[in-house]
Amino acid sequence: MFDLNKAIELIDEKLNLWFREIVEILPNLLLAVFVLLIGFFIAKWIRKLTLKIFKKISSNHTITNLFSTFIYITALGIVFFTALSILKLDKAVTSILAGAGIFGLALAFAFQDIASNFISGIFISFRKPLHIGDIVSVKNYMGKVMEVNLRDTVIKTFQGKIVIIPNKDVFQNPVENYSILGKRRLDLKVGVSYDSNLEKVAQIAVDALKNIEGLAPEEKITLFYEEFGDSSINFTVRLWCNSAEQIDYLTVGHNAIVSIKKAFDLHKINVPFPVRTLDINWPKTM
Repeated sequence: MFDLNKAIELIDEKLNLWFREIVEILPNLLLAVFVLLIGFFIAKWIRKLTLKIFKKISSNHTITNLFSTFIYITALGIVFFTALSILKLDKAVTSILAGAGIFGLALAFAFQDIASNFISGIFISFRKPLHIGDIVSVKNYMGKVMEVNLRDTVIKTFQGKIVIIPNKDVFQNPVENYSILGKRRLDLKVGVSYDSNLEKVAQIAVDALKNIEGLAPEEKITLFYEEFGDSSINFTVRLWCNSAEQIDYLTVGHNAIVSIKKAFDLHKINVPFPVRTLDINWPKTM
């Protein structure tokens, strides 16, 4: 038979037990809520502070926002776990941390390439080996940097191709940056005939290049004879373009070739070309 009085008595005991537990935990619960509220405002203040600090260190807004958000979430996590500890939920805290560790390890193995590019992007942001608009050469790709983000670097080649290079490759390989100096050197190879007066040729070539537009005024034009070729004595003339832009660099090279050719024609200096002699053995007539 169902005993109603006994059931009511059991419910009453259970309610009394819950009430006593609530009364016992109430101070800790109020303290935990207070810690959460204060911790939330402190985390927001820390985020603003770190955002100001990282803006002074790096001009990359994505990186600064990323780090400030990471520190903000870390601060909130500390506050949350502190509140759980106040409520004496240590086992729950341990379980959450263990689960987060296993989950993080699984993600690290699954996305190790993405993580590698991501971390390389952070290092690139702080080291700044290249900037948007720089003329660079990376892994045999030469062009202008269009974008640098957390995962990859975008380069527009001089042929009009868009090349997306993972940041891991940018970070682990040599980067040739032609824009850091603000000027580029042009090495022009020329050959003259063996019967030429070499001192005169050198002077004429250097004088022909002095008035070219676009040269860096602080750099001297230099000329060095390098080898005895098959049909010419070869030299290299070195001159500096006052701009790293490709069109300016090519224009200086174009004008240099035209000027040297005009000067050599004026002074009767020959620029030889290979000559081939063919010996033909005609068959003997009967």
